[in-house]
Amino acid sequence: MPRPFKNRFIGGQPGSVVYKPAGIPARTLEWLILGLDEFETIRLLDYEGLDQEKVAQLMGVSRPTVTRVYASARKKIAQALTEGKAISIEGGPVASAALPQMPQGFPMGYRGGRRWRGGRGR
Repeated sequence: MPRPFKNRFIGGQPGSVVYKPAGIPARTLEWLILGLDEFETIRLLDYEGLDQEKVAQLMGVSRPTVTRVYASARKKIAQALTEGKAISIEGGPVASAALPQMPQGFPMGYRGGRRWRGGRGR
């Protein structure tokens, strides 16, 4: 039996949870799911400019885990851009570290408290 996923702490939320090519109906597109942990690594490494060691501390995981999650996120984003696929940001083994109040209807049904539900690692 595989080891269960350890929750990864996130401190930011996406400005939008769906990205798609313009001019193409969403129902005709192939969708990629970018987990909230993958979004967080992109946000912290690329947008905030932090190093992987600091990101690992903030997310409560090892540096090699950050490297794997970051590589997965970059591959999905590159695939969406080059193949014209849509991206949905949702779910994953995450817990909110600094977001006590989330907007209604946030992806995968934020359930009061501090825990995200959905995706793998429920």
